[in-house]
Amino acid sequence: MLHKTRKMLVTYALPYANGSLHLGHLAGLIQTDIWVRFQKMQGAECLFICGCDGHGTPIMIQAEKLGVAPEKLVEQFRTEHAHDIQGFLVALDNYHTTHSNENKALVTTIFQRHLEKGNIEKRVIKQAYDPDKKMFLPDRYVKGECPRCGAKDQYGDSCEACGATYTPTELKNPYSTLSGAKPVEKESEHYFFKLKNYTTLLHEWTRNGHLQEQVANKLDEWFKTGLQDWDISRDAPYFGFKIPGEEDKYFYCWLDAPVGYIASFQNYASRHPTYHFDKYWEENSKVELYHFIGKDIIYFHTLFWPAVLSGAGLRTPTAIFCHGFLTIDGHKMSKSRGTFINAHTYLAHLQPEYFRYYLATKFNNQIEDLDINFDDFTQRVNSDLVGKFVNIASRCASFINKNFAGKLAKNMSKPELYETFAKEGDRIADQYEKRDFNQAIRQIMALADRANQYIDERKPWAMIKDPELQHETHEVCTLGINLFRLLAIYLKPVLPAIALRVEAFLTVAPFKWEDKNKPLLNHTIQIFQPLAQRLEKTQIEAMKHAAQDK
Repeated sequence: MLHKTRKMLVTYALPYANGSLHLGHLAGLIQTDIWVRFQKMQGAECLFICGCDGHGTPIMIQAEKLGVAPEKLVEQFRTEHAHDIQGFLVALDNYHTTHSNENKALVTTIFQRHLEKGNIEKRVIKQAYDPDKKMFLPDRYVKGECPRCGAKDQYGDSCEACGATYTPTELKNPYSTLSGAKPVEKESEHYFFKLKNYTTLLHEWTRNGHLQEQVANKLDEWFKTGLQDWDISRDAPYFGFKIPGEEDKYFYCWLDAPVGYIASFQNYASRHPTYHFDKYWEENSKVELYHFIGKDIIYFHTLFWPAVLSGAGLRTPTAIFCHGFLTIDGHKMSKSRGTFINAHTYLAHLQPEYFRYYLATKFNNQIEDLDINFDDFTQRVNSDLVGKFVNIASRCASFINKNFAGKLAKNMSKPELYETFAKEGDRIADQYEKRDFNQAIRQIMALADRANQYIDERKPWAMIKDPELQHETHEVCTLGINLFRLLAIYLKPVLPAIALRVEAFLTVAPFKWEDKNKPLLNHTIQIFQPLAQRLEKTQIEAMKHAAQDK
């Protein structure tokens, strides 16, 4: 069993503030939330923070198209994100933004510390420049023909057809995606972070249990080719923080984005003074720091970020947990198929806990893509949640309410079965801790099968008709309710709203993991109310249709 005095700070990768959240975003947030809720049930003091990534060229360009200030666009999406995240029962303690006073002060301090240490140097480079828009173009805003295979309309950094990587200047027949003009080469002076200065530190850190093995192995490839210096500045026009002492240079958004974790913490701490910056972020902090991220941002989080933190005299993460992408019905999310589903589109049609549960049946601690198959989704909800879990309570509660004044018996009919279920909770806790949620759910549903089997064998609906078996019926149904309570405890990290209703039904305090060790006996319960409804295929089709219309 885990120690109760653990102090933890957990973050999820900051969603970009130029669009609505979709189910892919929510999958990662929910994975993190399940783990955080489990830790809190174990007695840990666990702070869960996030925020929106509010800087960069795409935000500047979109704001320009919409005729609004970038600041307004960012705040609009920050508010929308926070609402949708809450709708999926993700219990964030704080959802901030990188476009904040806290972040500006922090990134400036971190930059100055590295500058003083000699970790940053200025260098003149050549870049693609749009003569019509009068701006330097990020790689993704230059398209052309792949220099290796000739595929058309490929981005300026890599070819989706053959996988080749290159610079925008190597493209054949390049054009700006903003104006259509042919980019020209132009020199500009930039700030570079000398990542190679931290090669030894990073090599040790990445092989010291902080990362999944798959990630550590991937990083070995980058170590073999040598760590590259990192361009941390951008030319005006750019939406971000201006570099001190410069007129037209800004911090690259990927420098201040992860600093946003610290800024979100600082913003929270300003309203909760017991959370001291030094205790959480100083070099020798005893607080555990965990980042959950998608596999597309491994490089920034596992190489740049630890180097930036260490060189600035701050602590490095305890661990970084990486997950794969979300696919739907075996494909990337697609608007034409109705499978590019925004968070609010889903919430308008389906219960958030159905999505949370289905994800939990799939999540493990590997970096595998996760597929949502809506036929399987429907079957799992109806079979597991309604047919197995909720069914236990609905079969037993009516007898307790009608025949025994809503009061559980002083004893259970088969206490050794309860003990078996309670002991299995230790294994389930271990699976949650390791983020093997699919194994935990499999174990929980195996227990649900055993509980239903026991009720089938004892047949309380037949026993209650025999006056001589009234007492035994009472104890059988009391065991059934207690087995259901154990399953509700085990499922609480995944199904927090249903667990809340179970707590009200049983008239008990919020579940803690340790509650599994003591049964609920000689205790009055409320009238049972349905906890989950069967999912109909028409609901899925309506959601997909709505997604096509967006």
